[in-house]
Amino acid sequence: MNTSNLTIETKNLYLKAITMECKDDAFKEFTPEITKYMYPKSPEKIEETIEFIEGAMKENEAGSNFQIMILNKETGEYLGNGGLHHINARTPELGIWIKKSAHGHGYGKEAMIAMKEWCDENLDYDYISYPVDKENFASRRIPEAMGGKVFREFDVVNMSGNTLHEVEYRIYKNNN
Repeated sequence: MNTSNLTIETKNLYLKAITMECKDDAFKEFTPEITKYMYPKSPEKIEETIEFIEGAMKENEAGSNFQIMILNKETGEYLGNGGLHHINARTPELGIWIKKSAHGHGYGKEAMIAMKEWCDENLDYDYISYPVDKENFASRRIPEAMGGKVFREFDVVNMSGNTLHEVEYRIYKNNN
């Protein structure tokens, strides 16, 4: 399923398939503070962001992922990025980051709930995986709001060389 032209609209957001439109904002906002609890590291050069976006756009076109940019519906302001990875697997994975200045408004939860609803309508899956660092309490509220339950805990060394203490939530399909 080619996801390169998809847009999901929520009450406050547009979740649009990623494009180069967000490269400058993504480079500026994907900071070491934002990536503290994440596997990827923040880019040192804009070329790294461009390379990521080019790859994400190819994955969207191939239908293996649905990488999005999150925009404020009213103002068009760039808020962050998210993704549904391994879209054709029985266990796809959701992930998100929101820029620091937009924290505390519920945008991450709103975006991920909309992505989950899209999955329920468009994909055949067993469960969605949602890994998050055990200490990232704000981010843990997102899968919990979708009925996710911790399935396992594990450690992983991220691209910055730090050990993350992850919990993997499993979120099951709503059959309503």
